[in-house]
Amino acid sequence: MIDDIKKRALHRTRILEGQLRGLEKMIESEDYCLDIITQSLAIQKSLGSLNKLMVENHLKTHVTDMFEAGGETREGAIDELVKIYELSRNRS
Repeated sequence: MIDDIKKRALHRTRILEGQLRGLEKMIESEDYCLDIITQSLAIQKSLGSLNKLMVENHLKTHVTDMFEAGGETREGAIDELVKIYELSRNRS
């Protein structure tokens, strides 16, 4: 994993952890529904940022290596990217 991306991804997970704890407290204290939804949407945006970092790392490391290897390995990289694209489209 690229050091800078790893550092940023870990930072993002710590932010997410705090956001999730905050969401849990909001639900427990029965905060206003729209405030809870707003927090939930912020968490989803943070997850999107984390996913973007992980895709960037994957492209710069694993996919680059797989393309350089060529053949079936290259095709495997393409299949992985198509699968993750399809997953992202199904969840939006």
